[in-house]
Amino acid sequence: MAYTQTNSPFAKQKGGGTTKTCLPASKIRSMSKEQREKLVNSKRSAGAKGKYKRSSKTNVKGARKKGATLRDWFEKEDWRRVDDPSKKMWRIKINILCGN
Repeated sequence: MAYTQTNSPFAKQKGGGTTKTCLPASKIRSMSKEQREKLVNSKRSAGAKGKYKRSSKTNVKGARKKGATLRDWFEKEDWRRVDDPSKKMWRIKINILCGN
């Protein structure tokens, strides 16, 4: 009788996607509680499945001011986590997104 190991460290691991959702603080304040929960749950669900992006059905409209460049948007906004707005987005992450 052969022994089969069920929890092999070489088996493909589920999950590993990112589960944090960040938006400008002004946009978070303007969203309803239901909208915020839908966005957070969508991102957590995608992360648990090992996906990096959430469904495009939960895309947020109107988060960027008209005429703002992508760099301006990332550098000049006060970025916060949607699930806990008291936590700020790291400056390093913003620099990576802007290409610095």
